[in-house]
Amino acid sequence: MSTDHTGRSSEENKRYRDLPVSPEFIYLDTLIKYRLAPYFPSDVQVEEPLLPDLSNWYAPLSDFISNNKLNREESVLLLIVLTPYLYSDLFDHAIESRLNDAGNFPKIGGVRGKNSRAFLPTGETALFLLAGDDMQRRLEVQQLFGAEHLFGRKKILWLEELAQGEPPLSGRIILSQDYADILMYGKPSPPHFSITFPARRIEEKRQWESLVISEELQRQIEEITGWLKYNNTLLQQWGMQDRLKKGYRALFHGPPGTGKTLTAGLLANEMKRDIYKIDLSMVVSKYIGETEKNLEMLFSRAEDKGWILFFDEADALFGKRTNVRDAHDKYANQEVSYLLQRIEDYDGLIILATNMKGNIDDAFLRRFNAILKFPFPDAGERAQIWERSFPENIVFVAEPESIPGNGAGRVEWENAGLFNIVKKYELSGGSIINVVHYACLKSVERASAQVNISDRTNDAAGATGFSETIANPDKNFHHPPLVINLADVLHGIKRELSKEGKPFVR
Repeated sequence: MSTDHTGRSSEENKRYRDLPVSPEFIYLDTLIKYRLAPYFPSDVQVEEPLLPDLSNWYAPLSDFISNNKLNREESVLLLIVLTPYLYSDLFDHAIESRLNDAGNFPKIGGVRGKNSRAFLPTGETALFLLAGDDMQRRLEVQQLFGAEHLFGRKKILWLEELAQGEPPLSGRIILSQDYADILMYGKPSPPHFSITFPARRIEEKRQWESLVISEELQRQIEEITGWLKYNNTLLQQWGMQDRLKKGYRALFHGPPGTGKTLTAGLLANEMKRDIYKIDLSMVVSKYIGETEKNLEMLFSRAEDKGWILFFDEADALFGKRTNVRDAHDKYANQEVSYLLQRIEDYDGLIILATNMKGNIDDAFLRRFNAILKFPFPDAGERAQIWERSFPENIVFVAEPESIPGNGAGRVEWENAGLFNIVKKYELSGGSIINVVHYACLKSVERASAQVNISDRTNDAAGATGFSETIANPDKNFHHPPLVINLADVLHGIKRELSKEGKPFVR
């Protein structure tokens, strides 16, 4: 029977219509047949294949191998674990050349997935293909799955955890989704919100001008920015890796609506970093060990990405440890200890935000690089927030019936009456935004009603064109002023104060 340079007969080549033509996958197919050949003698002789030149490999995979200076065994292991993602039937094709039922040969290992019917390689698969029956080489290959190896340190791949007593190498080789994307597409895909990644990306559209804070707080924020910009210089160029921690931990504390989340989003924008807000309701579990497991998946996914992790209402997770009265207290304290260690080990910026600093465990407080207080804005800061929050070209009127242009009931922003409102009612920036939102919506609602009236009566309100401009913003008017009723502003303030149980006094 005639064969080609890969050891395949003409009959076998017929099956290659559906197999990859990329040289690295042809190599893997031939390697499988080479390892199986001694156990299933035939007229077809297969020689041990030579690893093809890296320049001919699939580009993202070859780039990763080259950039990380991987050796033959490491490169082939990546190829083995990536194959089910790209060519799910390659293993079955190769095995079926010697066995009627693909995979029914213990030495090659492999399992079938819950949803995938493809051959999924295990640690035993890697041992068999990379070392055969050579015991010394098999021991060397096992080191590829060690925690200290590059694959383990960066959480690139690992062995599925099995029940106690089962050989660890019989576990399926799991490839990190991020690195699967890197090997296939050249970059990781953005993570999707799920139980394995309980975090959502914050997309902040506002600019620094939207943040009204004290000079001292601004200085503290600039210190965080300085760390994000220059800490790698200290670690890599100044040789301070053994003296400084890679990560940075900041605590933002203060009442709701004072700019904690906004600041975090603006920091991420300035530094062109992704920032993810952790959903603590999906992290914290009543079941022993589940909270640590959930956090480990989160931190592992974020490692080496440069992501900013934002824990809002962090006292729910990073709270004070309790006196041990029962098993529940014991495990709760273990959770806190685990968290303490995990955030210290994280190589990026972690921001914890809380309304109640006093509830944060002292052990955490001592390890923060920065603690920033976000207080209620004073009268001057509130005035800035009010003025910046309203759209431009605003006219305030004292009564709903007042018409811009005739001077009736008009209240200019500069008038003392409006500044008295600013001084009198102590609202956070978030609450002020809510009031502005409410008053503007009422203005649009009132303008829309006026348009309907003007269509029937052609009254003065409709004749000005103001109301129709709001109701139909795409129409080309000469930018008449936007009317905000002062009574709506006051009612919005009353709504916000009632949320906090504070009285509203005119």
